[in-house]
Amino acid sequence: MHQHTLAAEICQTGVGLHSGVNSTVRILPAPSGSKRYFVRVDLPDLPIIPAEIAAVNQTLLSTELGTGNAYVRTVEHLLASLAVMGVDNARIEIDGSEVPLLDGSAQVWTNSIAAVGLTSQPVSDQYLPIVINEPIYVYDKDAFVCVLPGEDTRFSYGIDFDVPAIGNQWHSVVLYDSFVTEIAPARTFGLLHQIEHLQKSGLIKGGSLENALVCGMDGWVNPPLRFMNEPVRHKILDLVGDISLLGQFPKGHFLAYKASHNLHIQLARKILESV
Repeated sequence: MHQHTLAAEICQTGVGLHSGVNSTVRILPAPSGSKRYFVRVDLPDLPIIPAEIAAVNQTLLSTELGTGNAYVRTVEHLLASLAVMGVDNARIEIDGSEVPLLDGSAQVWTNSIAAVGLTSQPVSDQYLPIVINEPIYVYDKDAFVCVLPGEDTRFSYGIDFDVPAIGNQWHSVVLYDSFVTEIAPARTFGLLHQIEHLQKSGLIKGGSLENALVCGMDGWVNPPLRFMNEPVRHKILDLVGDISLLGQFPKGHFLAYKASHNLHIQLARKILESV
């Protein structure tokens, strides 16, 4: 049995979506069995924050991991990229509290991982696969996310907005077949009429027309889109990142409708409880 880590270091700098503060991320090769974890290099004693479900401490418009007084926010795009591209072990050093948004997608991360490549690592411990034997679901009113038994790992998502340019969208992918080309490039998006309220609430301080799509009742403020249904593809990206906190992607069909980071994490916790 083998695991993989990066063949060389990756480094990216940029602004955090919610904090509006610049930070630098260095992703380093890590020993076999060490898993994916963050290190807050700007804090005393260099606290380690594992990329695991148990470390999730809040899910308001992004996923935040924390341990003690140390936390790191908006981890989902980076973790989705590492997990899908086969990076089992990685030391993610960050000098701030939020992962940079970069262009609003995961494309910079996947391109960076592809550029440095992977190194194979023998592993002595046998990790038992998570097996989905029956449907597992969580819901809140008409929003839900579930996983059904399946022969491969598939993600399907539906969204429904009262903004005509978005409306009702559905998309479905087999994870390993098309993540890099169909999901990773999809950028985060927001609604024009919600921006002022979010900013007054202390959120999206680092959002701009360079790192997020903005949609109003009259259409997109900053076209063109990379895909006709880019918003729902981005929701799949978020779900993949949240489910990656399981440490592995079980075979099964993940299906979501109008869900949120909160529901994604609730599902992941129920999956762990079922093992």
